[in-house]
Amino acid sequence: MTPGEFDIIRTYFTRPIQHSKTTRLSVGDDAAILRTPAGYDMAIAVDTLNAGVHFPLDTNPDDIGWKSLAVNLSDMAAMGATPAWFTLALSLPTVDAAWLEAFANGLFDLADRYQLDLIGGDTTRGPLSISIQIGGWVKRDMYLSRRGAQPGDRIYVSGTLGDAALALQLITTANSAVTEIDQQAVRQRLNRPTPRIELGQALVGIASACIDISDGLAADLGHILASSGCGARLSLTALPCSAELLRIETEQLRQLDHVLYGGDDYELCFTVPSQRVATFEQQCRQQQWPVSAIGEITTEPGLWLVNTAGIAERIAPQGYQHFVTKD
Repeated sequence: MTPGEFDIIRTYFTRPIQHSKTTRLSVGDDAAILRTPAGYDMAIAVDTLNAGVHFPLDTNPDDIGWKSLAVNLSDMAAMGATPAWFTLALSLPTVDAAWLEAFANGLFDLADRYQLDLIGGDTTRGPLSISIQIGGWVKRDMYLSRRGAQPGDRIYVSGTLGDAALALQLITTANSAVTEIDQQAVRQRLNRPTPRIELGQALVGIASACIDISDGLAADLGHILASSGCGARLSLTALPCSAELLRIETEQLRQLDHVLYGGDDYELCFTVPSQRVATFEQQCRQQQWPVSAIGEITTEPGLWLVNTAGIAERIAPQGYQHFVTKD
């Protein structure tokens, strides 16, 4: 007999509350009950991942479980929040016990790293789709946002950019010249992004604005510029690329396309006022945070890229968008 909805929930997703003292009721009731700690505000985000849109259909289920939560954790990092709990809405075309077990393993592997509890959700029959809502806490009025960048602020990004977009390209267009080691490295960046939770928390009180890079650097930095009412100049030579990207994609224009417009990086892009730069960079060295200074906020509107000859070219703040097709 095929397991039903409640069998799936009980077998794969019901666990005792292990981490959060703020959760009063969780899985098993019509709603979860949460207690807001004194002196804190709640941060909430939600993301949906659909098969064939956000991940290839043949992606390993443990990677799907990891990434489904990682993209939400990245939103928490961008707000400087401490994540505490999440809910899961899972749509499945069929009940596959091996798939569900692997998916749950990937999901809870990441959840346990950040001491997150699954407090509720829903399971339905339909095309494969995963929606996760995540919640966390910030000290009262102490959070990051896209607003607040000012002319003269330095622009930073964490990690390297473009690897996930390159991995997707390699999945759809085989390249026999690429080594298996390099393919696995960029695929890992696509399937298992690293949430920058600790960095995001450290940026509270330091960064003037912050966003996570999900749709591409140009698009997401563009959101900061639009929200803050300013422009930016980026240095071509400062954009951080992995050794794998440089080996696989030798043409500079294609490298740049992945870095600026590729998306799925789930790194942080943030701005730091000039008077805080020295202290912040010293902290980065001490904590060994992988961050790169890539440009500066300007009064001049628009997003500009300065090439190796020192010439600035205006670029479009565009990236991946749902419902938008190229002519």
